[in-house]
Amino acid sequence: MSDKRFTTSTVHADRKLNPDSGAVHYPVVNSVLYGYEDPQDLVDVFQGKRSGHAYARQSTPTTDALQQMVNDMEQGVGCLTFASGMAAITTTFITLLKAGDHLIASQFLFGNTPSVLGTLRRFGVEVTQVDVTDAQNVKDAIQPNTVMVFLETIANPVTQIADLQGIGELCAERNLVYVVDNTMTPSYLFKAKDVGASLITSSLTKYVGGHGTVTAGAVIDTGLYDWTNYGNILDGFRKLDPSAQALTQIKKKGLRDFGACLSSDSAHMIAVGAETMALRIDRACSNALTLATYLQQHPKIANVYYPGLETHPQHDRANKYFKHSGAIISFDPIESIDPVALLTELELVISATHLGDNRTLALPVAQTIFWEMGLENRQKAGISENMIRMSVGIEDPEDLVKDFEQALVKF
Repeated sequence: MSDKRFTTSTVHADRKLNPDSGAVHYPVVNSVLYGYEDPQDLVDVFQGKRSGHAYARQSTPTTDALQQMVNDMEQGVGCLTFASGMAAITTTFITLLKAGDHLIASQFLFGNTPSVLGTLRRFGVEVTQVDVTDAQNVKDAIQPNTVMVFLETIANPVTQIADLQGIGELCAERNLVYVVDNTMTPSYLFKAKDVGASLITSSLTKYVGGHGTVTAGAVIDTGLYDWTNYGNILDGFRKLDPSAQALTQIKKKGLRDFGACLSSDSAHMIAVGAETMALRIDRACSNALTLATYLQQHPKIANVYYPGLETHPQHDRANKYFKHSGAIISFDPIESIDPVALLTELELVISATHLGDNRTLALPVAQTIFWEMGLENRQKAGISENMIRMSVGIEDPEDLVKDFEQALVKF
């Protein structure tokens, strides 16, 4: 069904895998172990001579079905799923980098990822963080031992947009692995393969699952990078087809060894949520533009950060890359308004840490998800001390605007 549009293809993805039973949803296979009548078949599965399942820490039929769905969304050559988005990112780093390598990363990253970068430094990986809104900054940071570039499409929470195409062209020119995290702009909004991404990481917890009921992550190989040219592929995996080398190494040395495996129940929930992803994202992005426009003109809001606004510094870039400008808004109330006090007055918006939910969520950034990184690093990322980040849901937009009206009038 590769010729079908996004939602049609996704909605019918499970059914394609069940031609015998006719089941519309792929079944949840909860077995940890998988037995074989012929022991040689088990041996062949372990040795990679035939496809199959041996132990749920590496794969189940249900996780395989989700991987195929996500891979089809991203037009990749292979996909691995994990228990969370952070597991996907961390295992990618740990299994493809070694001591002495140099990683260039965005200075605008979700709060937990800089913590992982600190761990990499402890293990001897050099890390340089730069402003990725200009590919020249990445070029200037390249060293003889640079092997990888990592960034997010739209930064969380200040919504800076990377020079995705420029950096992709630079990575191709310098033979650098280009890892693009598209959690904020999942495949319905943006195809990271189009800008040259080697690997795509994503928190499926967010917009793909969409209902705030399960965590999951994924790594997708786009097929654009020739892994025979990458020095960190271990000898045991170089015998494989080049398109399978990196993902197999991540699977064996990361997913298997670290154990951050996705359960079959969780994989099923993500797959069911994915069926309505485009519908949810259309509504959430429309609501986000409505709210951002309202907040921008309000006298008690000092700054609004949303790529859909013409005042955003990368507004033209957002229009070029993305179907919509996303559903994340950050804003600074005027100095006299405490962000916690404002959130307390909101009746519909939920104070919670999450993105991509059907409900609109908000939190004070500096006091919560970016508290650990400290004032200096928050300032480098462009985060003010009274910033509020909001993940806009699918509620009726009039109700969201009314909630802010009743809250802001009290200050």
